[in-house]
Amino acid sequence: METLRVTILGCGGSGGVPLIGGADGAGDWGACDPAEPRNRRTRSSVAIEAGGRRLLVDAGPDLRAQCLANRIGRVDAVLFTHGHADHIMGVDDLRVLNRRLGAALPAIATEATLAELRRRFDYAFRAATPPAFYRPGLLPVPVEYGQVVEAAGMRLRCLRLDHRVMEVLGLRIGGFAYCTDVVEMPEETLAALEGLDTLVVGCFQRQPHPVHAWVGRVLEWVERLRPRRTVLTHLGTDLDWRWCEANLPAGVSAAWDGRVLEVPG
Repeated sequence: METLRVTILGCGGSGGVPLIGGADGAGDWGACDPAEPRNRRTRSSVAIEAGGRRLLVDAGPDLRAQCLANRIGRVDAVLFTHGHADHIMGVDDLRVLNRRLGAALPAIATEATLAELRRRFDYAFRAATPPAFYRPGLLPVPVEYGQVVEAAGMRLRCLRLDHRVMEVLGLRIGGFAYCTDVVEMPEETLAALEGLDTLVVGCFQRQPHPVHAWVGRVLEWVERLRPRRTVLTHLGTDLDWRWCEANLPAGVSAAWDGRVLEVPG
């Protein structure tokens, strides 16, 4: 396989960083230093490229700004990890990407997530309206955990993640894996993650959390899996970027919006 180019479009939690609020209304940064630009985080999403094709993973409410900031003008398919709002509420902006592609976008997701997408965005699953695409056009591609499918020309393994409130779709392509919104890794998923080069994994804060992994939990996974590189995403206001640089072990670092990872094929 060719080298993968993975762009972190966004690496924040459901409210982003900073959160709405703060003493002066300019934002609640929590423990994050507002003077550090890598602490400004939009909602979590990545774009994965290989062989001239691109897979978008999740379409949150910041999708338009993320595409503009990272010069993402075309995608060949979209994968939805689950149906929470911070991962799907940018669906309407996909209609512009439909125009660039000239066709409905394959929408890869579990049946449960596709059902939630249909409930919220039923119009996206009607007959596509090229060339104008005045509404988004999605072509459902249902998948099951453990299945291997082709996505934007890449061979993708579907992974089951436990988010406590629901199951979430993780993915592995070659030596790269993306596992957001996870608090427990089922044993079959850990086995499927052996031999990784790069793991991008959700890590919301320093202390234990009921539905998201935290620093200690992620380091337990790193100890078992031993990837060459681990990048934390879905970061909340508790995880300042410079704190992460000073306190995380070698090979483990925090994402930032716009970070690009090159992963050997």
